Amino acid sequence: MLSVLADRTYRHLFLAQIVALLGTGLATIALGLLAFNLSGERAGLVLGTIFTIKMVAYVGIAPIAGAFANRWPRRTMLVSLDLVRAAVALCLPFVSEIWQVYVLIFVLQSASAAFTPTFQATIPDILPEEDRYTRALSLSRLAYDLENLISPTLAAVLLMFVSYQALFLGTVIGFIGSAVLVVSVLLPSPKPSAPRGIYDRTTRGLRIYLATPRLRGLLSLNLAAAAAGAMVLVNTVVLVRSDLGLGDTQVAIALSAFGGGSMLAALVLPRLLDTRPDRPVMIGGAAVLVATLFGLSGMSLVFGQQWYPLLLGWLIIGIGYSTVLTPSGRLLKRSAHPEDRPAVYAAQFALSHACWLITYPLAGSLITIAGPTAALVCLGLLASIGLLTGVSFWPTNDDEALNHSHDDLPEDHPHVRDGRSHSHAIVIDDFHQHWPRA
Repeated sequence: MLSVLADRTYRHLFLAQIVALLGTGLATIALGLLAFNLSGERAGLVLGTIFTIKMVAYVGIAPIAGAFANRWPRRTMLVSLDLVRAAVALCLPFVSEIWQVYVLIFVLQSASAAFTPTFQATIPDILPEEDRYTRALSLSRLAYDLENLISPTLAAVLLMFVSYQALFLGTVIGFIGSAVLVVSVLLPSPKPSAPRGIYDRTTRGLRIYLATPRLRGLLSLNLAAAAAGAMVLVNTVVLVRSDLGLGDTQVAIALSAFGGGSMLAALVLPRLLDTRPDRPVMIGGAAVLVATLFGLSGMSLVFGQQWYPLLLGWLIIGIGYSTVLTPSGRLLKRSAHPEDRPAVYAAQFALSHACWLITYPLAGSLITIAGPTAALVCLGLLASIGLLTGVSFWPTNDDEALNHSHDDLPEDHPHVRDGRSHSHAIVIDDFHQHWPRA
């Protein structure tokens, strides 16, 4: 897996991702302490609003940013967005009102909503080979999981010597470090695309995404992953502290079990995907999520909450979660021409976070109103819907050449020089605006 780091450009971008993630992790912890300092007992409500603003920015801004990603040099765009994020983080220690936090967080997350899909769409241009790109995706998944383990530890050490406001300085350093690493390499220039209106550019990624059967299947599987992930991320503290009566250390251990399962899957997936198609692997991961949620609900109903089954369940959910999400970049790369990739990656970013916008509040309200067993059952049902629709939307022969006709193109058009009816693998573009029937 580490062999892809021999590529200098990718190595610098991967290091940029790591330092930016560490900075973001420190900011997440500092925001919690800032919210408590400004609002006291209402800190939970403030944090809930902050995370809602984050998701709204991700869903609303990403498609707009994707529409303009090919109009600017990628390196300039990524460095500028890093500097915007650093400037916002530098302002956060000086706020004195909650509304100021909300405004700054919206700006910060809007910049992230533009940065992340553009960054992700750059990697397949640097590593065009399928096997190397798969290993890059697994490394990216590992980086996210390691950040969940390292950032709280680093924050705990720093807070022994400095106040929480200093954590925001760590965030600033992370974003500036990311900008320096990005500017230190040459990135592929975006390929020019046909002139389009603002509406066409803004909606193009979503239209390509929703017209591609495998991507509709990916969106459904994202819903399954978000249902299981929300159960873990939102409700672990309630299950461990309230239902089991354990302490903060056990909360961290339970979340580490989830992260450990995700890391384990990310390590195994490159070799697995060398010999197996994406579809059965990702659908299998979603099936693991569904089975685990229902299995834990059954055990909870019969035996009540148990510590070790919870740990095992969270570990297995982590494995299924990573198995669904890690290969998704391969599907996006396969489903768009290079000039359309930023828009399609932005569509995936927005639509996948729309799933989280549903499951985050649902997980919290279910366990509060109806208890953990009902939460597990309901989120298991939601994950089942995602699994079944994913199987339905994503055909088994989606990579095969399909026979189709082009009655809409003139006879002298280059695409039909071998005849109006022909066969090839389909990618949604100006010549193929709808998926042909098999």
